[in-house]
Amino acid sequence: MDKILVANWKMNPVKEGEVIKLAKASDQKNVVICPPFIYLKSISKLLRKAKLGAQDAGWSESGPFTGGVSAPMLKNFKVEYVILGHSERRLKFNETDEMIAEKVKSALTAGLKVILCVGEPAAIRKQGTAAAKKYIAAQLKKDLSKIGNLKLGIGNLLIAYEPIWAISTSRDQSLKETPEIILEMINFIKNNLKSLFINHKSSVLYGGSVTSKNIKRIINHEEISGALVGGASLNSKEFSKIIKLTYARK
Repeated sequence: MDKILVANWKMNPVKEGEVIKLAKASDQKNVVICPPFIYLKSISKLLRKAKLGAQDAGWSESGPFTGGVSAPMLKNFKVEYVILGHSERRLKFNETDEMIAEKVKSALTAGLKVILCVGEPAAIRKQGTAAAKKYIAAQLKKDLSKIGNLKLGIGNLLIAYEPIWAISTSRDQSLKETPEIILEMINFIKNNLKSLFINHKSSVLYGGSVTSKNIKRIINHEEISGALVGGASLNSKEFSKIIKLTYARK
């Protein structure tokens, strides 16, 4: 399976001209571009190789949810992927595992490919690997609790391991991610998913601070299916470097 690079632009850029320019520069095979909602339509018209993704989706098809966007709405805008459970949604928007579980169910039911983010905060990581694994196992069990019996599009489920202590916006300088730590956690997630969904061949991405400087030592591992890229995806030159390094032969 080819590696996947997911560009999460978050609440950027501000001007549509910059959006178009960035989208064209990132329009490559096996890339998923996740812009703010208001740019989905304009970007969907110009993409030729990359896939279109969204940064979030509501848990209901429609209803009295001011500011909400539903999974079927996204599907109608030619969106194929959606990021759910991102650490910023959990921390800054107070999204609970119960809310995320409903969103996962809704998105899979609508036929979207879900990129579910899980990852431990610094306080848990400092307690050791066992504590981190326990934390993530609990996240997965809760976040996927609504689809266990229904088997709703399990093949459309991807996981992004996003250690909160390693991402640039909340990095803990006393902790350092290594390929060994990343690989151990990703293998744990894969095995955990197999226990939840028998014979499920899961794709697990890495969602720490991914740059052109560290992408090679992350992506070269067969167990890692790709990367969720944040800030670096907003710099066209940097993201182009990441793309080239990801798909260059070893």
